Amino acid sequence: MEVRRSTPEDAAAVAAFLAAHNAARVARRGELVDALAHPSLIAGALAGVLTYIVEGSDCEVLTLHVEPRHTGAGTALVEAVKRVAAEADCTRVWLITTNDNLGALRFYQRRGFRLTALHAGAVDDCRARLKPEIPEAGDHGIPLRDELELELTP
Repeated sequence: MEVRRSTPEDAAAVAAFLAAHNAARVARRGELVDALAHPSLIAGALAGVLTYIVEGSDCEVLTLHVEPRHTGAGTALVEAVKRVAAEADCTRVWLITTNDNLGALRFYQRRGFRLTALHAGAVDDCRARLKPEIPEAGDHGIPLRDELELELTP
């Protein structure tokens, strides 16, 4: 699957794609981040979008969503962001997911990411202070409470 960096012409389509996945604004690590203010990668003809932040020697995967799943778009996006990180001399690619997101935990670990931190109660805090639309329960009816940090050191 082909992956490319988004261009200004892609802005409306990327915004609509992220909005459809409730990912235009990301609450994580105690702050609310506008995903659209950061660079993005696009898989195929918008089969997936990954937004990222390069800061110092770290590359954060801020969002990663694909539709439909199980097409290779997610893997292609992860491989592409690893190349972006290497070009920027990053020594770490990291991300935050939530305790209920079993699919993401499986996906990222199968691609070499390791669990590095549990931020207990972080989702509860973000819901109370930053993004009240975060539901009380997430995937599979699991109470949505904690952030899990994963990283890959290429």
